[in-house]
Amino acid sequence: MSVKEDILKIAQAARQASLGVARLGTGVKNKALIKMAEGLEANAPFLKEENRKDTEAAEKKGLTKAMIDRLTLTDKVISTMANGLREVVALPDPVGEVTKMWKRPNNLMVGKMRIPIGVIGIIYESRPNVTADAAGLCLKSGNAVILRGGSEAIHSNTAIAKVLNDACVEAGVPANAIQVIPTVEREAVQEMLKLEDYIDLIIPRGGEGLIRFVVENSKIPVIKHYKGVCHVFVDESADTEMAERICFNSKVQRPGVCNAMETLLVHKNIADEFLPGMYKKYKEAGVELRGCERTRKVLPDIKAAIEEDWSAEYLDLVLAVKVVDTLDEAIDHIAKYGSLHTESIITKDYANSQRFIREVNSSTVLVNASTRFSDGFQLGLGAEIGISTTKIHAFGPMGLEELTTQKFIIFGEGQVRE
Repeated sequence: MSVKEDILKIAQAARQASLGVARLGTGVKNKALIKMAEGLEANAPFLKEENRKDTEAAEKKGLTKAMIDRLTLTDKVISTMANGLREVVALPDPVGEVTKMWKRPNNLMVGKMRIPIGVIGIIYESRPNVTADAAGLCLKSGNAVILRGGSEAIHSNTAIAKVLNDACVEAGVPANAIQVIPTVEREAVQEMLKLEDYIDLIIPRGGEGLIRFVVENSKIPVIKHYKGVCHVFVDESADTEMAERICFNSKVQRPGVCNAMETLLVHKNIADEFLPGMYKKYKEAGVELRGCERTRKVLPDIKAAIEEDWSAEYLDLVLAVKVVDTLDEAIDHIAKYGSLHTESIITKDYANSQRFIREVNSSTVLVNASTRFSDGFQLGLGAEIGISTTKIHAFGPMGLEELTTQKFIIFGEGQVRE
């Protein structure tokens, strides 16, 4: 069969499977998730061996350090994947939840109930852990899923999918509830994006180029997340020791991910006290700073920032730094250059913290905490399907509830419309 015929067959099978998955009881879904988690851990040596084929090929191709970091499966990553699935088991099943109910003057009882979206297509690159995260969340929320990973992770994704599929079959999940597109040809993605009769939602995860390609070519609704230009604002009342710890973690703990800080904003009244010590820590960690003129007056050795730096997603040990006069200037800077992802304020001023939360409309806003917490697993959602910077229909880390929609349910006693 041609690629077009292959993708159509996969989508048709997913649509059929979605009808059965939507009817699965919580017990069956949880049993499958537990077996999936156990399977990942039991097969860790096999998964790492297959993953090594991908990382070695990536190094030969000269992929960036950030890309290889996202691609690599370690024992810790595999354990995190398994624990993410177990956390999903522990979470309430959203399917069938009645979220509200009200009575009309004619005594009709009107409510809203959560239901699965149907068939979800995930298009992603580099991160093979997405295969497990997406499969687990889609299963628990009653959806069938079609997974299309990048060519750089084909061995890893195929291996993970085999482990997950074996577990699902053993637990009684309908066949084809979790499918991986086996080809790495780009035509497969193009064909997938045309199948609006079979696929209900597309979620792309990866670089800005991939996401823009999906948005421009899809006939299916897309949850977007172009990039993560995350900010930390150190207010004039900040505890400098706390600020140093948070700012270091936000940038250095794992720089190649979308919730790492890319721009540091510092209030002018604390800049002279805060920046030298922070610079020393960053320098020891190999972070390159690019600062505005006022920052360079305090730190004359660093590079001068240019306009493009304020909207850059470096995904590396590079950080833009700007000194601002006020909280308002910090908020305005974030509104102009941010990507609606994650922002944090470090402050002891309650009023400023509340203004920051109210007026900064990114998908995750923190007070006195690292941007690295903008993550479904860290926020108690179990594994996450992705982070949406699209305000409709989901915003921020997407867990189980974000993979459902709601229908109206109405209870009557024989009422007819006059």
